[in-house]
Amino acid sequence: MKRILLTISYDGANFYGWQKQNEETRTVQGELEKAIEIISGEHCEVYGSGRTDAGVHALAQTAHFDLPVNIPISRLADVLNNLLPGDIAITNVEEVAPSFHARFSIKKKCYRYVINTSKIKDPFLASRMAFVKYPLDEEKMLKAASLIEGEHDFQGFCSAATCTDDFVRKVYSIKITKEDELYYFDVEGNGFLYNMVRIIVGTLVDVGRGKLSLESVKEALEFGDRSKAGVTMPAGGLYLKYTKY
Repeated sequence: MKRILLTISYDGANFYGWQKQNEETRTVQGELEKAIEIISGEHCEVYGSGRTDAGVHALAQTAHFDLPVNIPISRLADVLNNLLPGDIAITNVEEVAPSFHARFSIKKKCYRYVINTSKIKDPFLASRMAFVKYPLDEEKMLKAASLIEGEHDFQGFCSAATCTDDFVRKVYSIKITKEDELYYFDVEGNGFLYNMVRIIVGTLVDVGRGKLSLESVKEALEFGDRSKAGVTMPAGGLYLKYTKY
């Protein structure tokens, strides 16, 4: 029995998220387990580094499973890619220690959010990025980002549906880069609450367009008041960029 770590890229537009739900609901975990079952002859549970929501993409999601058959690691990516649908790709395969866990061994995780500020919305990119028609003040967004960086109780930056009693997370960095009409927001942390990254970016955008003050951002962090933070950005602009172990 070998424990295998997969690095996976996928277009989340036509998935109901990462987590397997039922036979009729298309999920990334479900598609991976079906492909692995074909090559192994038995069901193998796949454990992801985290759950991405419906419509969210991954540049480098990671997941592990225990392989019960003797298939050369060097061939495993090709074999799986031949069985997987076109919107999922295995980009790397490696054997890891039996004690390794794709979720619990993580030290850092980074999400990227993409915003298009073009005046004309492109329907072919609607599921790949968010369109913001307002001009954004980058200096104000960077000031707001510096407030959010660090260890905080992020209860004001998550969905009401978040199932946890511990809202403390550490955001190591928030980087904002602009290329022509595109903004890239890279948020790296030790873990994220439900919708946390989408709300952080929505807060930065609302500050950048002058709808939200820096004082309001401080209050959202200090008092855990969701109403003081910004909007929840659409799922299609979010990408799991990488995980670090």
